[in-house]
Amino acid sequence: MGDHNNSRTMLFTSEDIKRENLKQLLKEVSEALQERGYNAVNQISGYLISNDPAYISSHKNARNNIQQVERYEIIEELVRFYLESE
Repeated sequence: MGDHNNSRTMLFTSEDIKRENLKQLLKEVSEALQERGYNAVNQISGYLISNDPAYISSHKNARNNIQQVERYEIIEELVRFYLESE
């Protein structure tokens, strides 16, 4: 069989966990917006620019969930992701 070493320890920083949670949150909000027929990029961008929660549908609790995170944290993560993916 394959040479698998399942005893290897993986280290995750709190920053890694925070980033992964934020990524998951944005995916869930995006899916909720798309299910309601909205353009998720436009709606999330509008929210981030204006701080108006009306841009985010309450479907699947998306509005409440996105408001649990500071807008600047979302913007920082989006910029970080964009710059690292070049």
